[in-house]
Amino acid sequence: MIWHKETSIPKIDLLVLPGGFSYGDYLRCGAIAAQSPIMEAVKRFYDYGGFIIGICNGFQILTEAKILPGALIPNVNQKFICKDQDLIVTNNKTLFTSKFKNNTTISIPIAHHDGKYFLTNAELQELEQSERIIFKYKNNPNGSIKDIAAVSSENNRVIGMMPHPERAVDKDLGSVSGLTMIKSIISGF
Repeated sequence: MIWHKETSIPKIDLLVLPGGFSYGDYLRCGAIAAQSPIMEAVKRFYDYGGFIIGICNGFQILTEAKILPGALIPNVNQKFICKDQDLIVTNNKTLFTSKFKNNTTISIPIAHHDGKYFLTNAELQELEQSERIIFKYKNNPNGSIKDIAAVSSENNRVIGMMPHPERAVDKDLGSVSGLTMIKSIISGF
């Protein structure tokens, strides 16, 4: 665990920015957290080729810190959504997705109010051309542009996603798709 007031990151292979409501999300989701002292170290970790996954609020923080493009804004229905969600795997060429087959449907829970992914046309074109869209929603629940649920950085070492893979690691929880993601990560190291 690394606290938000720290200014350095120990030697690690993977940094996880988890979901949660950082600083109560009183401004824009992730905006205050993106200004925390630790974020300079996170940016250095990214600049030096570190692997990062931002889940839900972690994804919001990565966009607010400009590590990933775009923004997460309130869902199209203006309501909190919490349910199992089908996703389509669109890029299995990353550390995080190598054990998935492209164009397969998986199920991973979502739980967010501000999960609608928004990009400029230029940013969208760049993501599409460089195959940086990782997962797409099936039956888009929040109005995300082009059904985008997850994207990667230019070097594919950073992924941001609104769905919660950590909630899909056991059949008793409804899905093991998150476990497949963990297996992808482990096999990549």
